Amino acid sequence: MTAEPEVRPASTVVLLRNSTGGLQTLMLRRNKALIFAGGAWVFPGGSLEAEDLAAANNNIEMASRFAAAREAQEESGLTARVDEMVLLSHWTTPVGEPRRFSTWIYAAPVADDVDVVIDGSEIHDSKWLDVSEAIAAHKEGDLNMLPPTYFTLLRLADYGTVEHMTAVERDSPAPEVFPVFSVDGDDLMVMFRGDAGYDARDGSIAGPRHRAVLIGGYWRYHYTDVDPAYPPLVQQ
Repeated sequence: MTAEPEVRPASTVVLLRNSTGGLQTLMLRRNKALIFAGGAWVFPGGSLEAEDLAAANNNIEMASRFAAAREAQEESGLTARVDEMVLLSHWTTPVGEPRRFSTWIYAAPVADDVDVVIDGSEIHDSKWLDVSEAIAAHKEGDLNMLPPTYFTLLRLADYGTVEHMTAVERDSPAPEVFPVFSVDGDDLMVMFRGDAGYDARDGSIAGPRHRAVLIGGYWRYHYTDVDPAYPPLVQQ
C-alpha cells in the first residue's frame, strides 16, 4: 500500500478590483506540464514556506496570509496587503490525490494601475475578468478550474464592489471544506459533508445531495434535502 502524502499548509488570494461589471479578479493559468492543477486557471497561491512561518512567529494562520502575499507578488507582480485580506474559506484536498494541501483562501484588493508580470514558467497566462465573466467562461468550457476556484467565484458573484465584499465577508463564517471524490456513471464528482454518499465515497447512494458534478468540463452544484447542519457553499 502507498502511504497517503503529507497534507501541506498552503494559501491563495483572490486579487480584486472594482469594474463597471462588478468585482473583477485576476486569473492565472498554470503551466500544463505541472503535476498539480496543470493547465488550470487559478488565483495566486502556493505552499507555506519557512520564511512565512518565521515572519508570523509560527502562527500558521498568519503565516498563510504572508504566504498568499508572497505568492501574489511572485506569480503576478501585484501586492496584496496582509491586513486587507479577508478569509473566505479553508479547503483540504481529498484523500487519494498525489499532492494534498490544507489551503486558506483569501480575498484582497489590489491597485488598478499596476501591470501584471508573470514568470512564464509556473504561470503561462493571465487575464483580468469580471467575476461573472469568469463563471460564464467556465460554464462554456473556456476556463478549466478546480472546485475551490469555481466555488470561490460563485461566493463572490453577488458583490458589486470590493468594499461591499470586505464589509460582509469580514463578519461571515469561513467554511471548512473537506471534499471527497467519487463517480456517477461517467461523471466525476466531489461530494461535501451532508451528501448521502459522503462517508462511503459512493455517489450512487440515494439520499441528500451535496456535491459538484463535472459534466462537459463544467462543475454543476447540487444541494437538495441536506441537513441544515451542512449549509450550502454558495447562495441558493
